[in-house]
Amino acid sequence: MNLTSYLDLYALLDKKSGSREERRAFGLEHENLKEKPLQQLLLWTKEYRGRLKRPRLSEKIGSYLYGITLTLGIIAFLLGLFSGIALLNYSGHEPVNVVYFMAMVILLPLLTMALALISMFRAGASRSFLVHLSPAYWMEKIIRLFPGSVKKTFDEVQINPAIVNWLIIKRSQMLALIFSAGLLLALLGMVVTKDIAFAWSTTLHIAPQEFHRMLETVALPWKGLFPSAVPSLSLIEQSQYFRLGEKLNPEMVKHASQLGEWWKFLACATLFYAIILRFCMWLLSVAGYRRILKRSFFNLDGSEKLLREMNEPVITTSSSKREPAFESEGKHYSREINVFNDAYDRTLGWAMSEDDLKVLNDAMGVISPMMEDVGGTNSLEEDRKIVSRTEGSVLLYVKAWEPPTMDFVDFLEDLAKTADTITVAPVGMREEAYLPGNRELAVWGRKLQNLGEKKVWLKI
Repeated sequence: MNLTSYLDLYALLDKKSGSREERRAFGLEHENLKEKPLQQLLLWTKEYRGRLKRPRLSEKIGSYLYGITLTLGIIAFLLGLFSGIALLNYSGHEPVNVVYFMAMVILLPLLTMALALISMFRAGASRSFLVHLSPAYWMEKIIRLFPGSVKKTFDEVQINPAIVNWLIIKRSQMLALIFSAGLLLALLGMVVTKDIAFAWSTTLHIAPQEFHRMLETVALPWKGLFPSAVPSLSLIEQSQYFRLGEKLNPEMVKHASQLGEWWKFLACATLFYAIILRFCMWLLSVAGYRRILKRSFFNLDGSEKLLREMNEPVITTSSSKREPAFESEGKHYSREINVFNDAYDRTLGWAMSEDDLKVLNDAMGVISPMMEDVGGTNSLEEDRKIVSRTEGSVLLYVKAWEPPTMDFVDFLEDLAKTADTITVAPVGMREEAYLPGNRELAVWGRKLQNLGEKKVWLKI
């Protein structure tokens, strides 16, 4: 289940693909999915998407979205990389203030994730202020301003606004994750290639002891696993920096070799708050996106009708009572029956597809384990093979409006040699509820009467 399947189903329903009989035949072929409507829709879409003109709407929109995502992903990674380099740039005169980097990898992710959670609760609204703050939203708006085929493609489809909102939320979390990966790479790269002196400094009056307690709280997620990644009180005291001129505190110079130990804390903070938590938010957005996408399949115009036509017979019989076959001097033929039997050993259709036979048996309330098409495009040898393995009771559907040909009569004579009973059932058009007209029945009755085969019955 993805956006491609949703757009393909949208296009197929818009084109009204598949006749009533085709849809019912599909439903009968996959009766095990009757209680799983979403899987029915997905499988039907997969089977019929070949009828859509290439490139399909889903392919064009998917290509544009992939291009947008790739562009934004590269921009996000470069922004994260260069932001990290700028924050960790060490001139050799002043230490790098860890407070700035902590704000970027702890405070900013927590703030944006809180906003993302709020936007998830508001994603069902067509206009969501927080969703529309996303760069992904505005990039797609800019794409819509492009002339030509791009704008035309986006104008062709009316996607559920909730899907668009969740798509933007999901992509925003992914872009934030890529941005954070750039920050982490910048940190590791700068630590490896440079001898950085870290320090902390703030205008707020915070004592080292208070700052230590705060960092211990921040480091709770990894404190048990990586205790060395939690700054000690002595390190915090030694690395407190006051801007009192261009010269460093002599104590800081004295303990310069220890100031680089901050990188472990910064790396763990980036990994947990900016990457692991963001990844969890991305998973949450994926779950929300899939939930709304699943619901939207059933909200598409025509999907309920499609499911109904797949799962309901074309014709429903009003009476379950069966009348036994009887012999009489009928109006059309001496051996007529008014009602089908409950079951036949084999169902054959003259110039009919197997799907047609499934639909007809379903409509007539007939059970038959074997269904095959005869006549039509079949060769004489193929029909003879079918006749040779046919026995028991046979139901033979014919098109009422097509008079019996010599090929049909020859086939029927051969079939009578192997079958016990043969019920010839002329069927009309679907618009006429498959009921044959009296004139058509009279034509078939006269032909069967002339044949004089006692095993053959006519369904009137």
